[in-house]
Amino acid sequence: MQTDDEACIRRTRCWVEDVIVAHNICPFAGREVGRGSIRYAVSPESRLAGALEVLIDECLLLDGDNSIETTLLIYPLGFEVFEDYLDFAALAEDLLIEQGYEGIYQLATFHPDYRFADSAEDDPANYTNRSPYPLLHLLREASLEKAIAGHPDPEGIPERNIAYARDLGLKVLRDLFNKVRNS
Repeated sequence: MQTDDEACIRRTRCWVEDVIVAHNICPFAGREVGRGSIRYAVSPESRLAGALEVLIDECLLLDGDNSIETTLLIYPLGFEVFEDYLDFAALAEDLLIEQGYEGIYQLATFHPDYRFADSAEDDPANYTNRSPYPLLHLLREASLEKAIAGHPDPEGIPERNIAYARDLGLKVLRDLFNKVRNS
């Protein structure tokens, strides 16, 4: 799979539009796609310290640019192993707190091999958090709270997504992700 920035962004954008929005995995994403307020950024770093620095640089960018609602920070190299990625994501969460970003930005995690703790490897529900590349989704906390307040059942979103993924089935989801990976 190509790792050049343009290909990473193209595949991630395709995933957002053809999976996340088209299948309503995130009921808030379509609005931001329509507004063009999602930033897609590729980290050139594959080492932990550099990758964390890229995250903080992205927070600083968001601090100064309110036209960007959310950033998908793509890490095409260095975090291919899911367990390594989880360690990285935990350090990223800690770093946001340490840098004073708790309550300002929130991280959501996505990975090509995402697997919920108590799920089987082939559980279609895992696909609700699978993406073409390891990535950190950096969300503005205030905007997220506002969107959630306007949703009729925000607590039911994860359960709905799990049921929906299982109804679609493993083959359909694999085919969908292969299409995204080959875009």
